[in-house]
Formats: sequence, C-alpha cells, structure tokens
Amino acid sequence: MKHALFAAAIAAVALAAAPAGATEPDLIFKKSTVWKMLTPDHKLAVYGIDDPLVDGVACHYTVPEKGGVEGMLGFAEEVSDISLACRQVGPVAFKEKFEQGDEVYRERRSLVFKKMRIVRGCDIRRNVLVYLVYSDKLIEGSPKNSTSTVPIMPWGDRAAPRCAAWLDD
Repeated sequence: MKHALFAAAIAAVALAAAPAGATEPDLIFKKSTVWKMLTPDHKLAVYGIDDPLVDGVACHYTVPEKGGVEGMLGFAEEVSDISLACRQVGPVAFKEKFEQGDEVYRERRSLVFKKMRIVRGCDIRRNVLVYLVYSDKLIEGSPKNSTSTVPIMPWGDRAAPRCAAWLDD
C-alpha cells in the first residue's frame, strides 16, 4: 500500500511538472562549472523553447544543474538563478487569445516543492511581448527573476500583428 501511494505521488509530481505547451525544451549545450570526482559535475544548461501560442518567437534560458550524489539521484533542489532571452525568429502569428501573465513553460526544479515558470504578457502601448522567468516554492516564492522583451516587427512583406488584439479580456 505504501509503495502504491508513493508511486501515485511521484506520478502526480511528474504530471504537475509537465511543461505548459506539452513540448520539451531543446538542450543547446551544458558547461561544467564545478568538477566532481566520482559524480556528475555542477553545470549550466542552456535550453531553447518556442512559444506554444505565438509562432515566430523563441526563448533561450540558462539554468544551473547540481551534480554530486543528490543531483545524480534527482533529489537536489536546484537554485533559482535563471536567465532568459527571447527573440523574434520569424513572422509573428498568434494561434489564439491569451491573458496577461499566461504560462508559456514550467519545469520542476526540485522533487516536489520548486518550479521554474516562464510567463508571457503584452506591452500594449509598445506592441512588445514581455516574457518573465521566475521560480516558486510551495511555501515561499523567490525574488530571483529575469525578463526579456520581443518587439513585434514586420517580417518580409508581412505586417506586424498587434499583440493587444490577441489579449483575452
């Protein structure tokens, strides 16, 4: 009975940690920052994701990954230092309406308690998409965050859409 409850709890955590867009980020590269003799090194990992609701926008984020025994076994609670850069990589096309602060992606950063989230907003006045990455804990949040902006520009002969037209009131 205990094993069944534990397995159910792990499955629930795995489902809750699934990204909002249901696609995995692309690992671009990892760079070791602290060498460990018999266990994995501490690393910085750079990932790329596409905005699931906005074609033509890609984000890259860098997260620290703990090595050592805890990191190797998946029990390490990762730190909240995350950087973010988003850019227009093609013609921008919105797939559906969205709300300010809608979640673009989320990732588990500890076994149960911490998640990293990337959310999107629209600066209506400037026609700029604004992306914010932050981490949160079940009990307490984290003040560490990073913001990136994507001015929506014409692409080739295609006019730039207005993000305000795609906000869900």
